[in-house]
Amino acid sequence: MDIGEILDEELIDLNMTAATKDEAIRELSVLLYKKGNVKDIESFVKDVYLREAEGQTGLGSGIAIPHGKSDAVQVTSIAVGRTRADLAWESLDDLPVHVVILFAVRNVDKTTIHLRLLAQVATALADDDTLQRLLSTEDKAEVIRLLSNKM
Repeated sequence: MDIGEILDEELIDLNMTAATKDEAIRELSVLLYKKGNVKDIESFVKDVYLREAEGQTGLGSGIAIPHGKSDAVQVTSIAVGRTRADLAWESLDDLPVHVVILFAVRNVDKTTIHLRLLAQVATALADDDTLQRLLSTEDKAEVIRLLSNKM
């Protein structure tokens, strides 16, 4: 599965109001809920935090990739958000986060689809130009192209 098939402009918010890690996770979870991809926000957020307890999801360079495998997820999907606020987040470089890429993974998926999707995002984010464009673009379609490595 290609990440371009999972990304959806309706699940991208380039002007999040979140000022904290928790607010960012919840704000993106609401997008997933409104789209019908998550059926219970609280249950999903709880599962995201269970994963967060296992290790940091802040990659550095202002990017975090939290994820939750949950019974609350109806459709494996990805929500992307960006905020102007400095979000305190456990990350490799100890710098604040501005872009949050939240993976919602169905608990019944026995495959490694989410690992392949994470690898695709990590590959795209390894490019400095992609990172800078992700931090500055106002075009949701460009976000999809950037994360799909289709520039």
